[in-house]
Amino acid sequence: MRSPRLAALELRRFGRGTLPRAALVALLVLPLLYGALYLWSFWDPYGRLDRIPVALVNEDEGATANGRRITAGDDITEGLRDSSAFDWREVSEEEARRGVEDGTYYLSLTVPADFSRRVASSSGDSPETGALRVRTNDANNYIVGQISRTVFGEVRRAASTKTSRSFLDQIFVSFSDIHGETVKAARGADKLNGGIGEAEKGSKDLAAGLKDARAGSGKLAKGLKDLHKGAGTLKDGSSKVADGTRLLAGKVNALNAEAGPFLKKNEKAIGPTARFVADTAGQLREDLDALVEKAPAAAKEAREASGTLDTLHRERCEDADEPDPACPELKKAAEAVADASSVADDVSALVTGHRADLKTLDGQLATLEKQARALAGRAPHLSEDLDDAVSRVNKLNAGAGKVAAGAKKLDKGLATAETGARDLDKGVGRLKTGADDLSGGLFKLADGSEELAGGLHQGAGQIPDYDEAQRDERTEVMADPVRLVSRDLHKAPNYGTGFAPYFIPLSLWVGAMVAYMLIAPMNRRALAAGASAWRIALAGWLPVAAIGVAQTVALMAVLHWGLGLRMARTAGTVGFLFLVTACFAALVQWLNARFGAAGRILVLALLMLQLTSAGGTYPVQTSPDFFNALHPFLPMTHVVEALRRLISGGGLGPVWTACAVLAAFTAGALALTALSARRRQVWTLDRLHPELSL
Repeated sequence: MRSPRLAALELRRFGRGTLPRAALVALLVLPLLYGALYLWSFWDPYGRLDRIPVALVNEDEGATANGRRITAGDDITEGLRDSSAFDWREVSEEEARRGVEDGTYYLSLTVPADFSRRVASSSGDSPETGALRVRTNDANNYIVGQISRTVFGEVRRAASTKTSRSFLDQIFVSFSDIHGETVKAARGADKLNGGIGEAEKGSKDLAAGLKDARAGSGKLAKGLKDLHKGAGTLKDGSSKVADGTRLLAGKVNALNAEAGPFLKKNEKAIGPTARFVADTAGQLREDLDALVEKAPAAAKEAREASGTLDTLHRERCEDADEPDPACPELKKAAEAVADASSVADDVSALVTGHRADLKTLDGQLATLEKQARALAGRAPHLSEDLDDAVSRVNKLNAGAGKVAAGAKKLDKGLATAETGARDLDKGVGRLKTGADDLSGGLFKLADGSEELAGGLHQGAGQIPDYDEAQRDERTEVMADPVRLVSRDLHKAPNYGTGFAPYFIPLSLWVGAMVAYMLIAPMNRRALAAGASAWRIALAGWLPVAAIGVAQTVALMAVLHWGLGLRMARTAGTVGFLFLVTACFAALVQWLNARFGAAGRILVLALLMLQLTSAGGTYPVQTSPDFFNALHPFLPMTHVVEALRRLISGGGLGPVWTACAVLAAFTAGALALTALSARRRQVWTLDRLHPELSL
């Protein structure tokens, strides 16, 4: 009897009686319990998050920044209420804490009282980070906690973006303000540069004028020095003359008292004394000539210097549009020169005013000299001229006293004038040095101000000046500078579609496993009749493979029309699953045929190994190394990868690889089952008395 007929006979047994028929129906729908029900329960959990009760606590008190009221907590609360992320319920902090603890709420989100204040601080001197508080309880549900982290991450990013926009808008407004102020500063720098240029020009003129003044003050100081020296000589000479005349007068008067007797007794001494008086009178006349000659010249030079400084002071300080910085020093110098000129004028006036007296004195001195010499010549005849001589000597003494007093006053005045002239010369020298330094400094300042003005103009051109539309555009970009432009290739529309490649082969494996609980892996009649091993293997495999095809059709029909599973390649998916159920049937058949009752345990063990190493949920790389090592060598790995491409779309390379792997596993399992059938045709004690029977 051929294998298909033996398979048909095996299936025909289920038509005999109600219980076998019910068992066959249960066998056909069993994969639905694993495939359809599991996928139904996981079909779209993220689409029903709005049913999860979550506590929302808004304690934010608001804040004010730059005259604008900020209520960040109210904005977040309103946005969450309008969202469908969770079933948000506004409660107090205490109720939220208690609800998360006892399971009334899966988690809670709290907006603290200072949230808006911290958000507003971003535009102040001490920015602070606002913090939203999340309370979870994994004892309620671990997955909800994981989902909440993703949802609250989006909430945080949205709040941060909104806050950043407000902060960045203030920055761009500040840019515009800085631009305007920089333009004003640049214009001011232009005016400053022009003023400094004029000041630099004036400082050059001042330095040139002070150079001329320095030359004049030097001449004045030198002239007054010479004049003072001459006045000193005059003072000493006139003093000596006065002393001499006083001595002479005293002697003459004393002589006059003793006139006759004395002269007679001292006729020989009168001659030398007269000669001494003649010599002294001659020296005094020379000193008077020097005074008369130098005093007017010194006064003239002092007046010229004073006039020069007065003119310079008037041009630079009184008539100028902008007074020179050196005006105070220049004024002091002019006053000092004026004082010196006054003293020189006093001396000149003294000499000029007493010119007649001096001339008289000179004549008297000449007379004195002449008479003294005459006296020396006429000494033997002095008694005769004594009365006349006494009279003249007294007059001479009075004139010499006046000359000595005037010379002393002249010397004192010229000393003051000389000191003032030296101070004037030094002051003018310092003024000239300062003017030179000022000119150099103003030159550098002019260069610097020009550079400053240019830099400010350049800086103003580089500082952005945004209008409202430009600020809005840039604020939006900088508040969210990096956006994720994702392109999801072959996107699964929901959670169930993503897990279908994992649960479908699981259900088909369970279907084959249960089928061999009702159907013998090797046909007993064929074994008893001594049929060939391949015929026996095929006879035990074909009925379960046929049932697997029916299970696949029923499962995919429910998934497609019942749950709404959309497949990129529907026919290819169904055809591939026929190959999958044929392979699974062959593997389960061999394990049961070779190991008997223990084979059912091995079927379960192999199922667990395939589920844990197939990478159906998390990527297999996240699993321990043991499962990574098994991953490439088990059939369900390739089934899951192929179904992902057939259901969601993509390249068919993994599909063809999976077909080859499944075909190889199917052929290998049937060959091993045939080998087991040949062994089973020989009866042994183990077969007569098995160690374990299920």
